Amino acid sequence: MKKFGVIFQYEIMNYLKNKSFMISTIVIAVLAAVILFLPSIFDMSSILGINKDDADNISSDNTEITDVITIYDEKDIFAETGIIEGVFTDANITYVSSRDALIKKVQDDENVIAGFVIKNEMEFEYVVNNSDMYDSMTARFTHAMQLLSQYNYCKDNNLDMTEIEKAFNPVISSETTVLGKDMMSNYWYCYALIIIVFMVIILYGVMVATSVTQEKSNRTIELLVTSADTNSLFFGKVLAGTFAAIVQVGIVFAVVLGSYKINRDSWGGLFDKIFNIPSDVLITFAFFGLGGLLFYEFIYGAMGALVSKTEDINKSAGSVQFVIMIVYFIGIFQLNNIDGVLMKVLSFLPISSYSAMFARVALGSVGFVEIAVSYVILIASIIAVGILGSKIYRMGTLRYGNPITLRNAFKNLKHE
Repeated sequence: MKKFGVIFQYEIMNYLKNKSFMISTIVIAVLAAVILFLPSIFDMSSILGINKDDADNISSDNTEITDVITIYDEKDIFAETGIIEGVFTDANITYVSSRDALIKKVQDDENVIAGFVIKNEMEFEYVVNNSDMYDSMTARFTHAMQLLSQYNYCKDNNLDMTEIEKAFNPVISSETTVLGKDMMSNYWYCYALIIIVFMVIILYGVMVATSVTQEKSNRTIELLVTSADTNSLFFGKVLAGTFAAIVQVGIVFAVVLGSYKINRDSWGGLFDKIFNIPSDVLITFAFFGLGGLLFYEFIYGAMGALVSKTEDINKSAGSVQFVIMIVYFIGIFQLNNIDGVLMKVLSFLPISSYSAMFARVALGSVGFVEIAVSYVILIASIIAVGILGSKIYRMGTLRYGNPITLRNAFKNLKHE
């Protein structure tokens, strides 16, 4: 145990003294803080769409409307109806006398976001510089044309359009009571946490594997095994890498959450859906995220022991990274089906429970017993891969040359 403590301390200091580790931590934390403090230093109310005098109210009513829609109505069919203005309340409406004038406006005036050439009661042309994927202008103007048709019908038949509107489109009041989880509100922070734990596992797993391989490539391992047993060396390296990950991620997390809390009013609560994470989800994320990190770092450490050169790490750990990638993409794509059979299965497998279970806690319905069973399976798996990894490490420490395959490693272990 004493030897393990010495090795653990030595490995931790290697991380903390590493310039790239410290610089990257400081740069990421400072950059995040600077970004989150920007609204408090500069007036960004127009960009964020909030009122400078009342940052808590995010409303288009408090901001000046600058977008312009230009109309060319060939036959003046919308004249004095007010329908277009009623449909496009979020833009200023201007009229031109020709199609050419409309095209020129759309091309030259940066405030003009769209133009419409109205040919008759049933036909129009939509003119825009750049149309994005979520452009809804055509649908909105189609609605305006439909309202015009209704307006003309009522006018021709001496009907009160207001009364007809009330009869066919009554104002319905509704109230939503969420007894379980609000998936819409919780989706974004769950998505962000899955990405974070995925990146941390890949980054620190490779760092642990590289650390193991470097000792073989420069023959340092030959000196280390004479002064400490391989179990102490292996567990010291993996746990030191885990501790370094917790330190770095913890510092960045603390800076980001603290900076946003200080500047929340300046942001107008814009990122509340990402940073307002319930305590039960945070606790689940901490336990399962740490478990997933340990599980894969033990595997990465074993993979590093199978090669003698750092450039061969990708050959050895490629299959592990492939599994992590598959689990990541399946988890992301299953967030909209959180209570499905596939997600439930993934939440009990040690290769995926680190992200699938806390996603179910955040977005779905899961009992304490399921969480406990999943975590016990994860802990048992960590212990198993830790013991197996230490054996592979002991077997591979003094073996040089070509990379050892997992299949051959298991065969060799059977004869020990």
